[in-house]
Amino acid sequence: MQDEIELIQNVYNLIVNFMVSYSFQLIGAVIILIAGFIVASWVSRMLLRIQEKKDVDPTLRQFIASTVRILVIGLFIIIALGKLGVSINPFIAAIGGLAVGTSFALQGPVSNYGAGLIIILARLYKVGDTITIQDCFGVVKEITLSTTTLVAEDGELIVIPNKQITGEIHRNSHTNRIMEGSVGIAYSSAPERAIMVIEQVLENMEGLNKDLEPQVGISAFGDSAIEIGYRVWLPTVHYFTMLHAINLSIFNALNKANIVIPFPQREVHLLKATN
Repeated sequence: MQDEIELIQNVYNLIVNFMVSYSFQLIGAVIILIAGFIVASWVSRMLLRIQEKKDVDPTLRQFIASTVRILVIGLFIIIALGKLGVSINPFIAAIGGLAVGTSFALQGPVSNYGAGLIIILARLYKVGDTITIQDCFGVVKEITLSTTTLVAEDGELIVIPNKQITGEIHRNSHTNRIMEGSVGIAYSSAPERAIMVIEQVLENMEGLNKDLEPQVGISAFGDSAIEIGYRVWLPTVHYFTMLHAINLSIFNALNKANIVIPFPQREVHLLKATN
């Protein structure tokens, strides 16, 4: 029992001595940390307002503001540690060793972060653009350091690791996507008339991008048909809906104009065997 009382007394004396010797340093360090968070938030908000006035891309301005906030907080943490008399050199050495050790285990995530940084700084695309990569396309909903999130016409979310984007060829068609289609007409039909019919269908179709003129013409000569190709820009959010409507309208218009859409035919000749 006496030993326990002495242990408690020693602990009490240690705490009292620590508070007497370091109380002002500890209070100062806490005040510095609180001031650091306040200053970091203020600087971050100020940067966001300035970038908003300069019409900086939303993704880029969020990244810049967040990075500056972290740097300011880190600076105040270093000042607080110095106030407590703690040397930061061992921490720097430990962080360096930890970075080397984890870099091998985190090559995938780290490469995603590096690719995300390239995407944000180079502004390869922005929120609201339509990109196509690795047979996936959709409107960019969110860009982070690790992934890019697309939303398809049906609301499906497509999450792509950023390293899969920077190392590949990708298309950025902004708010629209090109539709390429074709229809075959008989060689006995007049291609000029078929082209005119398709152009009228596209001209009367609502919802198309009027800034870019549709392109209609002969795309190929098939075995049993002349292929009439057409290219038109459609809004990404209604791509498949309009694609189906355009193809149906073209089919009905060609039938109404008595333009034949042939099907593949083959002639088979039977030869009589001779003895």
